[in-house]
Order: sequence, then C-alpha cells, then structure tokens
Amino acid sequence: MQERPTTCDGADDPAPPAPGSEQDAAESPQAQIDALTERAERLLANWQRAQADLSNYRSQVERERSELAIAARASLAADLLAVLDDLERAMYVVSPELRSLTWVDGIWLILRKLEAILKAHGMEEVAAQDQPFDPLVHQAIAQVEGEEGVVVSVAQKGYTLQKRLIRPAMATVGGAPAPAAEETSEPVQPDAEPEPKQEQTPPDT
Repeated sequence: MQERPTTCDGADDPAPPAPGSEQDAAESPQAQIDALTERAERLLANWQRAQADLSNYRSQVERERSELAIAARASLAADLLAVLDDLERAMYVVSPELRSLTWVDGIWLILRKLEAILKAHGMEEVAAQDQPFDPLVHQAIAQVEGEEGVVVSVAQKGYTLQKRLIRPAMATVGGAPAPAAEETSEPVQPDAEPEPKQEQTPPDT
C-alpha cells in the first residue's frame, strides 16, 4: 500500500474563510438593517425639521398679514380723526340757543355715529386729563402751574387702534413754579442828611 506523503507542521489546519463565505453572508443582512435604520432616522429628522420650518413660515405669514391689516386700518383711522376733530370743535362752539335746532341734532348724531364706528374697529381714546404724564402716549406742548408730572389740560385727544398708538394726546403738564408775589410795601426811604449849620456872625457894633 502506498504511503501518504508527509507535510510540514500545520499543513492539516483548515484555511481561513474566503470572502463571501457563510459567515459574511450571515452578518450582511444585519449590516443592511442597521444602514436602513440609520437612513430612516435621518429622513425622519429631516421631515420633522421641514414640518417645523413650514409651521414657522405659516405663522410668520399670518403675523405679517395681521400687521398689514392693522396698519391699513390705522392709516384710515388717522385720516378720519381730522374729520372727528372738526366735528367736535364745531359742536363745542355752537351757542346754547342753536342746540335745539334739528340740523344741530343731526350733526351731533353723525359725530356720535362716527365715534361708534371707530370704536367698533378697536379705536380707543387715550386717557390724559388728570393722569400722570406718560411720554409713550402723551406729548407735552407746555408746562404750566400745577401738580408736577400730571396732565393739567388736553389740547388734542390721543387715540390707539388695537392697542397701537396712532396719535398721542397733546397736553399741558404741571410743574412750572408759581409766579412770585409782587411786593406791596413801599420801599424804605433813606434817612435825610442833616442840614449843615450856618455860622452865626456877630452883630455889628
């Protein structure tokens, strides 16, 4: 019987698995699952970020649209305030004898109706009379005698629209010092200087 040829030490050990063997085939699906999971998480994060950006954009557009509408109403209200001021001044100067006339009552009703329409759209009068002076809603036109920092009188009413100032109230503010009282006492006259004594001459003998 023919003898089997001998080999060197370690010749009978199994060779390392070649690429593409059963071990790599067993690990490949798990690697694919991990890669797909990572990709899905990345796509989900991108989608959530896009949804947040879209929501912020819609909120910004809605806010800008609201601001534009308020600005348009404020511009119209500011123009109507000139008419409102003229009607108020006209009614305040009407003499008591004419207030009972029908046409005067008609103008008064028009004034009240205009005020009601502006108020329904969110316009409110700025409180000023006897109020502490607030530079955010008041405009000082003079400083008069009175309590310091308090509005003494209102020269022109101020108004806000939707809590936004469209015209400040023009007012006089107290704080000026009171005029000094005039002195009624007569000024003290300086003492009269004594007259010089005349020298007496002896009589002729």
